[in-house]
Amino acid sequence: MIVAVGIDLVDLDRVRRAYRAHGERFVRRCCTEDEARALAGRADPVPGLAARFAAKEAFQKTWGETLSWHDVAVVSDERGAPRLAFSARVARRLADEGWRAHVSLTHARTHAAAVVVLEGRAAHGADAIANAPGGT
Repeated sequence: MIVAVGIDLVDLDRVRRAYRAHGERFVRRCCTEDEARALAGRADPVPGLAARFAAKEAFQKTWGETLSWHDVAVVSDERGAPRLAFSARVARRLADEGWRAHVSLTHARTHAAAVVVLEGRAAHGADAIANAPGGT
C-alpha cells in the first residue's frame, strides 16, 4: 500500500550556478561520498547532481521530519537503475515501519525531477497509515 508520495523538480541552471560558485564544497554538502565518487568521472556532473538533489527533496516530502542531505543517497543497483540508500537511523525506521522507498529520476536540458513512493506492507494496514508522515 502507498504510504506517501513525494516529487521534486530542480532547475539545472540553479544547480550549475551553485556548482560553479562552490564546486566540490557544494557536492560534499549535498552528496554522500559514494554519490560524489559517482559524479566525479562525468564530463558534466550537474544533471546527475540535480537529479540526486531532486530525489533527496522528494524523499524528504514523504518523511515528515527533517533529514540531513547525507541521510538519503542515490545509488545504482546491479543493473544501473537508481535506488535509494539511507543512513542507519532512517533505514531502521523504514524497517521498523515495514516501509520501502522507490525512486524514479529523469533529467532534460533544463530540469531534473524525481518521484519517490513510500510503500508499506499491507500487513501493517491501519498502523502504517497512522504512523505515516501526516497520518492520523
